[in-house]
Amino acid sequence: MNQGLKKKLPVGIENFKEFFREDFYFVDKTMFIAELLRNWGKVNLFTRPRRFGKSLNMSMLKCFFEIGRDGELFEGLRISQEKELCEKYMGKFPVISITLKDVDRRSFREAFSALRNVIASEASGFSFLLESGKLTEDEKSIYRAITKMEGGSYVMDSEQLVTSLKKLSELLSKHYGSQVILLIDEYDVPLDKAFQYGYYEEMVSLIRNLFSSALKTNEYLYFAVLTGCLRISKESIFTGLNNLKTYTVTDSRYGGYFGFTETDVQEMLRFYGLLDHADAIKEWYNGYSFGKTDIYCPWDVINYCDALCADPQTPPRDYWSNSSGNGLVKRLIYMADQTTKEEIERLINGESIVKPVRQELTYKDIDSSIDNIWSILFSTGYLTQRGNSYGDELELVIPNKEITKLFVRMAKEWFTETARADFSRIEKFCMAFPRGDADTICEMLQDYLWDSISVRDIAIRKSLKENFYHGMVLGLLRSRGDWIIRSNEELGEGYSDISICTPERTGIIIELKYQEDGNLEKGCTEALEQIETRKYAEGLKRQRVQKIIRYGIAFWEKECMVITA
Repeated sequence: MNQGLKKKLPVGIENFKEFFREDFYFVDKTMFIAELLRNWGKVNLFTRPRRFGKSLNMSMLKCFFEIGRDGELFEGLRISQEKELCEKYMGKFPVISITLKDVDRRSFREAFSALRNVIASEASGFSFLLESGKLTEDEKSIYRAITKMEGGSYVMDSEQLVTSLKKLSELLSKHYGSQVILLIDEYDVPLDKAFQYGYYEEMVSLIRNLFSSALKTNEYLYFAVLTGCLRISKESIFTGLNNLKTYTVTDSRYGGYFGFTETDVQEMLRFYGLLDHADAIKEWYNGYSFGKTDIYCPWDVINYCDALCADPQTPPRDYWSNSSGNGLVKRLIYMADQTTKEEIERLINGESIVKPVRQELTYKDIDSSIDNIWSILFSTGYLTQRGNSYGDELELVIPNKEITKLFVRMAKEWFTETARADFSRIEKFCMAFPRGDADTICEMLQDYLWDSISVRDIAIRKSLKENFYHGMVLGLLRSRGDWIIRSNEELGEGYSDISICTPERTGIIIELKYQEDGNLEKGCTEALEQIETRKYAEGLKRQRVQKIIRYGIAFWEKECMVITA
C-alpha cells in the first residue's frame, strides 16, 4: 500500500488532506464512502468509542463530497476503483462540517457561546455568498446575521442559532443549485458536559431545536452524518426524527471502517519493520469487537509504533485512557456498590459477565440505576462484546491488557478511599510497622482484603496481581503524611517495593510477593532474602536511619502472611 521512504506516523492527525500533503502513513478506509452511499439514510449516526477514527472519517467525507475538492486526493485509494460512484458524487455537493468536541464548558452560557462560535466560524468560510448572484439581499442579510461579530465575538442570538444550520443549508443550496451534506462530529459532547455540570435541560432543549431544524424539516438537506460515543435516545434530542439510521458497535455493517483490523495492523508493522512486536501489540491494543470484526484501537497502535521507531526496546503502555478524560465513566465507576466492584474484579481476572446493555440512553436516566454502568462502559470502549448476545443482554469482557491495567488502577483507588473512610483504623495499621508488629499488620491486611473487592486467582497475570497488592499497601501507608515513602525506587543494588523513613529515624523496607501456589511462608522468606541479597538495608542506612525493620509480605487470593526480620 505505501511505497518508498518511510512515512511519518500520523499521531493525532485528523485532517484527511494533511495525510497526503505532509506524507503521513494512511490506512485506507475510503470504501466507507462507498458503503455509505449504497446504504445511506437521510440522517446517519455512527457511535464508536473515542480515538477510533471518527473525526478522520468525517474529514474524509468532506474532502470527497465537497465542491472544489482536490481531485488528486483519492487517486490510488480504494474508492477510486468505484468509477460510477466517484463520477456521480465526488465533488458534487456543498458541505457543512462542524465538530462539537469543544462545546464542553462548565456553564450553559459558556457552552452556548462555544456552540455559536463553532457554527458561525464554519459559516464564515462561505463569504462568497455575499457576492452570489443567486441570492436576494434579504438572503444575504440572513448570512450576515449568522456571521456577525461585535468586539471580536460572534453575536447570534438563540433564535438565530437554532435555525442557523438550516438557513446556511438553504443559502448554499440556492447558490450551488444542489442539496447540502451536513457533517456533525462528536454530537454528544455538549450533552455529556451539560450533564456533568448541571445545565442538562437547557442544553437538551437547545440541541433538540437545532437538530430538529437542521435534520427534520430541512428540504435543502441531501443527507447528514453524525458521530459520537453514545447513542442518545430519540426522545431526548431526535424527537420526531423518523429518518434516522443508527450504527453502533454491535452492528455488522461498517464494522471495519472505524479502528484498525488485523490486516491493517499487519501491513503497518510490515511497512515499518516492526512485525516482531505483533504479539505485544495484539495483547495490549486488540480485543474490540465491532459487529463481527475484530478491531485494534488505532490511537494506541499508531502511538506505540511511533515509540518503537524511536526505540525498539520501548515497552507497551497505556495511551488511550490518558488521551482525554471521560468524566461520565469515572462518575459511574466511583458510584459502584460492592456487588458491582465484585463484578469488575471478575472482569479484571479475565472472566466475562452477562449484563443488560441499553444502547439508547438519555443522560437524565443514567443515574437512575447503577446497572447503567455496563451500558456506558460498553459504549465508551472500556468493555467489549464476546460470544453471543441474549436479547438485550451481552457477554462483556475487558478488551485487552491496556484496559485491564486501567481497571487495576481503579481498584487501587478504591482501597485508598476505604482507608480514608476509617482514619483511626488505618492509623493503627500504619503504626504497627515501626513497632515491628507483624501480627497486627497481617490481621488488618486480611480484614482489608475481605472488606474490599475480592481478589480471586483466575486469569490475571502474576505481575498485575503483585501490582494490585502493592498499590493497596502503598495506598494505606500514604495516609501518614509525615513519613517519607518511596515506591519502586533504586535502593542498594536493586529496586525495593516500598521503603519508609519515619520522623523518629526508623527505616522500614517492605517486599511483596504473590504466591501462585498459595505457599505464603515461602513467599515471605523469598521476599526477606531479596531484601538481603540486593542490599536494600545498606541503601537505606545512607539516609541516616537509626534502626531498620524488614518485612516480607506474601499474598494469595484473599490470604496474606507477614514476617519481619
